[in-house]
Amino acid sequence: MATLSLSSASAIASSSSFLSSATTQGAVSGCRSSRRTIGFIRCSTPTEESEDAQKTRPMETVKKIACGLCAALTVATAMPSFAANQARLPPLSRDPDRCQKAFVGNTIGQANGVADVALDLRFCDFTNDQVNLKGKTLSAALMSDAKFDGADMTEVTMSKAYAVNASFKGTTFRNAVLDRVVFDGADLRGTQFINTVLSGSTFTGANLENASFEDALIGYVDIQKLCRNPTLSQDSKDILGCK
Repeated sequence: MATLSLSSASAIASSSSFLSSATTQGAVSGCRSSRRTIGFIRCSTPTEESEDAQKTRPMETVKKIACGLCAALTVATAMPSFAANQARLPPLSRDPDRCQKAFVGNTIGQANGVADVALDLRFCDFTNDQVNLKGKTLSAALMSDAKFDGADMTEVTMSKAYAVNASFKGTTFRNAVLDRVVFDGADLRGTQFINTVLSGSTFTGANLENASFEDALIGYVDIQKLCRNPTLSQDSKDILGCK
C-alpha cells in the first residue's frame, strides 16, 4: 500500500494553491471522465530514486491526488443514471377493496401529487362509469393497465398519476387537472381532453386517434412532443397548432 512520506506531506501543505497552477492543470486535464467510461489510472510502486527524482516526488504525488479526485468524480456522476434505471413500482396492493377507493379518492390529495395514501388502481376496470369518478382527486394514483373506457372523469384531479398502458377509450376529461401524468403506451382513442390541464404530461407510444384537445392547456414544449405522435388526427393537429 502506497504511503505519503513526511517530506511529501509538508510539500503539499505548503502548496495551498496547487490546483490553480499550470502544472497541476495539465495533470487534471489528463483525466477524462464520462458517465459510462472511466479512463485508465496508472499506479506505480516505490523504487530506488535518484536525487533529482526525489525533488520532483511531491509534484508527482500532487498529480496522483488530482487524478484520484477525477476518477472519484467520474464514479459519482455515473451513480444517478444507474439508480434511475433501477426504479421499480411497488408490489400490487392486496387490499380487496383497492379499486373501490377510486370512488373516494385521496382525501388530502393536492395538485402537486401529494396524497395521504397511495391509490393502487392497477388492472382495475371502471368501464362506462358515469357517476363515481367525477370530481375525484386521484393524484399520484397507480393506473397502469387499468380500464376507464367510456367513463366520465369530469373535473378529476390526477396530477402525477402513472397511467402507462392504461385504456381511456372514449373517456371524457372535462375541466380536469391532468398535469405530469404518464400516459405512455395508453389507449386514448376518442378521449376528450376538453378545457383540461395537460402541462408536463407524456404520451410516448400512446394511441391518440380521434382524441380531442379542445381548449386544453398544454405547454409549448409539450405540444411539440405531442405533435410528433403519428396517431394524431389532422383535426387534433390543427387544434394543437402542430406545424
